[in-house]
Amino acid sequence: MPPDTLLAAVVAATDEVVATRARSTKVAALAGLLAQLVGDELPVVVAMLTGTPRQGRIGIGWRTVAAVDVDPADTPTLTVLEVDRALDELAGLRGAGSQKARADLLASVLGRATATEQDLVRRLLVGELRHGALEGLVTDATAKAFGVPLAAVRRAAMLAGDLPRVAVIARDEGASGLAAVGLTLLRPVKPMLAQTAADVTEALALATGVKPGDQPRPASVEWKLDGARIQVHRSGDQVRIYTRNLNDVTDRLPGIVELVASLPATALVLDGEAVGVDEDELPRVFQDTMRAFGQQDGVAGAGLQSRFFDLLHLDGDDLIDEPLTERLAALERVAGPWRIRGVITSDPAEAQALLDEALATGHEGVMVKDAASTYEASRRGGAWRKVKPVHTLDLVVLGVEWGSGRRRGWLSNIHLGARDPGTGELVMVGKTFKGMTDELLAWQTQRFLELETGRDGGVVWARPEQVVEIALDGVQASTRYPGGVALRFARVRRYRDDKSAAEADTIDTVRAMLPAARPAG
Repeated sequence: MPPDTLLAAVVAATDEVVATRARSTKVAALAGLLAQLVGDELPVVVAMLTGTPRQGRIGIGWRTVAAVDVDPADTPTLTVLEVDRALDELAGLRGAGSQKARADLLASVLGRATATEQDLVRRLLVGELRHGALEGLVTDATAKAFGVPLAAVRRAAMLAGDLPRVAVIARDEGASGLAAVGLTLLRPVKPMLAQTAADVTEALALATGVKPGDQPRPASVEWKLDGARIQVHRSGDQVRIYTRNLNDVTDRLPGIVELVASLPATALVLDGEAVGVDEDELPRVFQDTMRAFGQQDGVAGAGLQSRFFDLLHLDGDDLIDEPLTERLAALERVAGPWRIRGVITSDPAEAQALLDEALATGHEGVMVKDAASTYEASRRGGAWRKVKPVHTLDLVVLGVEWGSGRRRGWLSNIHLGARDPGTGELVMVGKTFKGMTDELLAWQTQRFLELETGRDGGVVWARPEQVVEIALDGVQASTRYPGGVALRFARVRRYRDDKSAAEADTIDTVRAMLPAARPAG
């Protein structure tokens, strides 16, 4: 059968995902779609379902999309691969006359699409395809569609950093093909992430899975630095540095490249942080680190240093399946002077002492990790826990209100959303205009005008991709917002350009902060 699956089939599956809160039903709908795809349709559709086309961002904003007003087709005829080819062509249009050429090509594609297909294509182009088919759901659906173990798909996706490619392997080569996907030097691995804990005692219990009355188990308690997550690969004389979102930033961090090239090994994969340090050896604030980190010319980032907390590969041996204690021992041998400070303990008092020390040194808290844990992408198992004394949430900016008075002309009051893990939608939980310097107001005005998707009175709605870390005193029950909760005394702590919207905190995390939700005592 030739590859001619209609885009309407993708629309039908995503509609089914939106219509239910049951994860099993969502996965079944997506698996049914994936199973019917042939040839190159599979990677194209998997990329669409995770919200980013195969071509990535192709430089088409909402103004271009909104300006193309064509009547929808009455019946579906547009195929998945026709859309993909059009996106290839759109991505390749550059230079004089390209704006009109893009508009004409987009009009041609949308003119062949039904109303619901037009909506999908428009939202895909501007990054607003929020139908609940997040990467975790598509990963589960891939396993179900092709009858392969879910653990094998997850592991392959972590190591390959490319779910569309992994879906093709699952279909064409099955479990044996997935098992053959290994860690490849100079190809980034999806990072392991942490969940939160209220204090070190809770973190020790949650990370190690110890229940009341059980014998305590050891954990690694480490300083939590206020830096930018990096993953550093070395193969011989080549060194590459990647962000937590797997973007290559090697050219921005020449000092770290030089350091890793000098380490006593020929092949390495290190997990750590890029940090700024002032003359008094105290850490710089996150915004200063990220300002340097974000420079494209490598000059501003030259002063950033690196500190490492994990080692995933050493001289031909993959270590991701080894317990953390063994990975840390190898890290100490190879990069001891640049290892983040930590201890192995099951004693809450010793863990608290390290937390106090971290805070006194200017860091933001500690990480508590099961000493026996292997390295797994994302935060599914909860073997890593972060403890930060100040209540913070990583939320997504949904829109911004124009300021008044001294802030007239700036975008000021930001609307904040948390992820609903059941639907993939963003749920508004509050607003804030606090904690913003003039410099930050100028930056966010430019940033959210770039992300603008439309306006409603004094509100500029933004493409939901900018993450902001919010400090708050707590949350309270509220009927004002759809999630049933509202933030108390929220203020901006920093913008997180190193995090994607898919990594923002969930509405469940916000609700768990309600006073009634806290455990007694």
